[in-house]
Amino acid sequence: MNLTLNKNKTHQFTFYYIAAVLMLWLKTYIVQLTQFELGIESVLQQFLLLLNPLGSSLLFLGLAFLFKGKKKFIALIVIDFFMSALLFANVMFYRFFNDFITLPTLTQTQNFGDVSGSIGTLLSPADLLFFADVVLLVFLLTFNFKSLGVKKTAPRKVSALMFLALSISCINLAIAEMDRPQLLTRGFDRNYIVKYLGMYNYTIYDAVQSTRATAQRVFADSNDLTEVRNFTQTSRAEPKPEYFGAAEGMNVIYVHMESIQNFLIDYKLHGEEVTPFLNSLTEEENTLYFNNFFHQTAQGKTADAEFMVANSLYGLPQGSAFTTKGMNTYQAAPAILSQQQGYTSAVFHGNTGSFWNRDEIYKSFGYNEFFDLSYYEMSADQQAEYGLMDKPFFEQSMPYLKALPEPFYANFITVTHHFPFTINEEEATIDKHTTGNKTVDNYFQTARYADEALQQFFDDLKENGLYDNSIIIMYGDHYGISNNHNKAMEQVIGKEVTPFESAGLQRTPLFIRVPGMEGGVNEEYTGQIDLLPTLLHLLGIETDEYIHLGTDLLSEQHDDIIPFRNGDFVSSVFTYADGKFYDSTTGELLDESRLDEAREYQTIAEQKLGMSDKVVNGDLLRFYTPDSFLPVDRSQYNYLNKEDRE
Repeated sequence: MNLTLNKNKTHQFTFYYIAAVLMLWLKTYIVQLTQFELGIESVLQQFLLLLNPLGSSLLFLGLAFLFKGKKKFIALIVIDFFMSALLFANVMFYRFFNDFITLPTLTQTQNFGDVSGSIGTLLSPADLLFFADVVLLVFLLTFNFKSLGVKKTAPRKVSALMFLALSISCINLAIAEMDRPQLLTRGFDRNYIVKYLGMYNYTIYDAVQSTRATAQRVFADSNDLTEVRNFTQTSRAEPKPEYFGAAEGMNVIYVHMESIQNFLIDYKLHGEEVTPFLNSLTEEENTLYFNNFFHQTAQGKTADAEFMVANSLYGLPQGSAFTTKGMNTYQAAPAILSQQQGYTSAVFHGNTGSFWNRDEIYKSFGYNEFFDLSYYEMSADQQAEYGLMDKPFFEQSMPYLKALPEPFYANFITVTHHFPFTINEEEATIDKHTTGNKTVDNYFQTARYADEALQQFFDDLKENGLYDNSIIIMYGDHYGISNNHNKAMEQVIGKEVTPFESAGLQRTPLFIRVPGMEGGVNEEYTGQIDLLPTLLHLLGIETDEYIHLGTDLLSEQHDDIIPFRNGDFVSSVFTYADGKFYDSTTGELLDESRLDEAREYQTIAEQKLGMSDKVVNGDLLRFYTPDSFLPVDRSQYNYLNKEDRE
């Protein structure tokens, strides 16, 4: 059988190269169009989406010309395979995280085993088509390999090809800059980079950004901290007298409510409240409920939330500070409370201690104890996707909590209500939703389970004498339902999920219960970055010496501009989402007369993110120690598993 497509050996490789370019170009365009929610809004953006894979395909596949003889053909297949694999990996990552792979996320390999159980829910038979062009090339070349021959390609022709590829990419960038000025210099949002420059150019951009971030620590010095210190001093909010010290001497119990979004509060499904216990807390006499509290996490999700709550610093735009900045110097809540008021600190988590590098970064935070999965008994029917289910988790945690010296700072991380939101039928006490979207429909059953577990936890605290002398802070750590499911969410909330509504769906509930303090509903716009200064003021600890990017949410001077890690922001006045400014009250697009004021809000939001990144990437806190604080000595902390401790 002879499948030789061109007997002129001079042109054989050129034919295969052109065929590979066309197939990769078309495949990438279709994938970017159908698999990612990029927000294409104009003919120009549609054209750029079609154009951007061409330059990359020509350039990277063109590297095969640098090889000699038949190795060109092998190199062509290998390069095509790796580009296809990169595309496929990003699709899988996007389905799970609604985001794109960054270089730092590739260092989080210790998490891969923990999330592998969810991968099956993301796969589709059609995914085999991601490698169809590679298979076709292998098939053709296998039957023609013996007859293939390649004369050396003239260097000027290779140079001309590279020039053409780079010219296309440069034209692409120039047009993109016309439609989206400062695309690369204000590149908070990876979605924009992929939309305008394409998946492969985004990968290059990300690698450059990640390298720059890594280099920041090497070149940082104490002078870099001056601007940050001035910014935080200027923006600090004075505590409100009636709240300052209201919880002094009390235990602190944090509960990270996995994937709980605020639309669940008072939501009824099939005539039933989905979260009856959380609903009751909105009316509890000593509980403040914040209905405009927003998560501000990025790729680190729960780890980002923990990072912000402990430090009042933002998570990183790429990867997670937990995994890439675990050895940094921090002035975190556990260390501050230990040194200022003699608190003992502990984390409770029914998963492996190495997940998100917790067993290392907790040392930098100054946590005294870490009760990981080794401290819990877990039968097969109690296993959630990411560890021990919430009800047995809280039940088994109680003896450890009760044994902690008081006052204590305890951090509980729940896992049951996590994507893909699966639960055994016997554990489900409410029927699924009926949108037809499996993820969204399942979400309500695990939310009900999580609500029941929290009620059980409160009952246990009361029975063990801890309820009336503890401040309890519960908050949703991040969204549960991503923008990939907006069509189904329209059925849930009864309205179109516009960019404005999507920003609103980033609300997660926040409850702060302080015995003896008057509760109620608080409508202040606030975010996770604000929790540390708020807690310290409630405990009667001054914050003026510390570098915090958030402000006390109970203060009359609280700054209600809440940045998201992609550069969007919300506030009580303006919302910026998907490149557009909205009136936060009406949800309408702003008219021209108000844009200048809105852009001032945007500048402040970007300043906050930028200042935080300077601190974290440069490890700037190593150059500054408040007078009332001693640097944390990591060598003093060693988290033994239960077996080793016994």
